[in-house]
Amino acid sequence: MTEQVRSETVAKSRGVERVIAGQFVMDGAGVKINRVLTQPLQRRLDPFLMLDAFGSDKAGDYIAGFPEHPHRGFETVTYMLTGRMRHRDSAGNEGLVTNGGVQWMTAGRGVIHSEMPEQEEGLMEGFQLWLNLPAGDKMRAPWYRDIPAEQVPRFTLDSGAVVQVIAGSSHGVTGAVQREGTEPVYLDIELPADAELALPIPSGHNAFIYVFRGEAVVGGKGIAQARMAILDNAQGADGVRIRAAAPTRLLVIAGRPLNEPIAQYGPFVMNTQAEVFQAVEDFRAGRFAA
Repeated sequence: MTEQVRSETVAKSRGVERVIAGQFVMDGAGVKINRVLTQPLQRRLDPFLMLDAFGSDKAGDYIAGFPEHPHRGFETVTYMLTGRMRHRDSAGNEGLVTNGGVQWMTAGRGVIHSEMPEQEEGLMEGFQLWLNLPAGDKMRAPWYRDIPAEQVPRFTLDSGAVVQVIAGSSHGVTGAVQREGTEPVYLDIELPADAELALPIPSGHNAFIYVFRGEAVVGGKGIAQARMAILDNAQGADGVRIRAAAPTRLLVIAGRPLNEPIAQYGPFVMNTQAEVFQAVEDFRAGRFAA
């Protein structure tokens, strides 16, 4: 169900600091993805560690999936636009994320999971975001939740903009997931051509936009399809104003920076190298969540 809400105002908009094209890589057992938020951007976009965009109607690009692999120290958020992906993990969780659904997993002290396609043909498209955990939460118990599309709050504005609130809140609508430490905002926004949207963003948050349909304009700068725009942290800015140069769909993602050291080795993200070495040792010794 889509709720009609009143538009908000933004007195001073953030601008575009830079536009990122991302890099095409192979992950899992050979899945082709566009890694938009890469490791060199982790400090700038703290608390976010990675954003992968995947989308293909060629089964060979995704059918091998992501067989069992470990994680420790952060959260994964998988948002499936189209397709079917089965999750299983060592904590006993299992779920199927489908069209418009979200899978939110907290790896915490350690989990081994697999993400495997449940389709042999057709389009599979979506995103996986890695969200860091505060130092005090990195060794918490693993947690998992499947959020079907109908449980993701949605609202429309007078401009015709349609907003889905995966995390955080927007225009007084509370999202499906809340996190106290990082206060993430995760929105999927659809804009008709020439529509404008004023979107408040907490001033202390790092924020970025990823356009996956059409073209968005922020402060006179165009952001083309399959591009990420890092929004600046201009003093006094209370949000961002976005215009659609064509029918456009995009993600807006923002979060409160942790300002903590980041030590990463593949699927382990801790605060020190010693903690990373311990994670590797614990995984090899079979001490992850069972």
